[in-house]
Amino acid sequence: MPTQRKPPRRTRERILEVSLRLFNDQGEPHVTTSAIADEMNISPGNLYYHFRNKDDIVDALFEQFERDMDALLRLPEDRSADVEDAWLFLHLLFETIWRHRFVYRDLSDLLTRNRKVETHFRGILERKTRAARALCDGLAARGQLRASDFEIEALATNMVVVATWWLSYEYVRDARRFGEAGHQGAALGRGAFQVLALTGAYLDGDARVLFERLAREYLGP
Repeated sequence: MPTQRKPPRRTRERILEVSLRLFNDQGEPHVTTSAIADEMNISPGNLYYHFRNKDDIVDALFEQFERDMDALLRLPEDRSADVEDAWLFLHLLFETIWRHRFVYRDLSDLLTRNRKVETHFRGILERKTRAARALCDGLAARGQLRASDFEIEALATNMVVVATWWLSYEYVRDARRFGEAGHQGAALGRGAFQVLALTGAYLDGDARVLFERLAREYLGP
């Protein structure tokens, strides 16, 4: 039986795929539409048929990022979260951030130039904070986190701050290795641990034991 050939990807999808790779690797301000067309071996006119300018490409990629982030931030409501749930969530969060890292890498520049990114990213920050607060509330409901409402509010905000700017810290820390595959996994794991570490002083019982095991793995004896 002959194998079925996959249908060719549409040019618009390929433009977004290539643009995302170039933006992530080189930084969005340093990539032109001509560079994207050259990378794809198509004419600039072909690219402009699908996107009027680079801002249209950025908007489309940001919409993809927002959809991925919203899907992740919809935490299950049928039970309270535990530390393992928080650990998995943070890993998935950092993987999502990494897939769309050009947004975070060039955030200040994007915010000043793109009104849509400015307003929508503010909403993403708010949803991140609600998700972080829900994780802390879940731990508190299980008796695994002992903190006042005020402390939980501060924890949630600090968790979002660290998660949002972690890649910038990693880039400054080791810019030459930032895009390497091996370095990537370690950087994301460190980020997830550092966010979870903000809760460390408030954890109790089994949650404290798990946190201390993670600390040994990421910080050493």
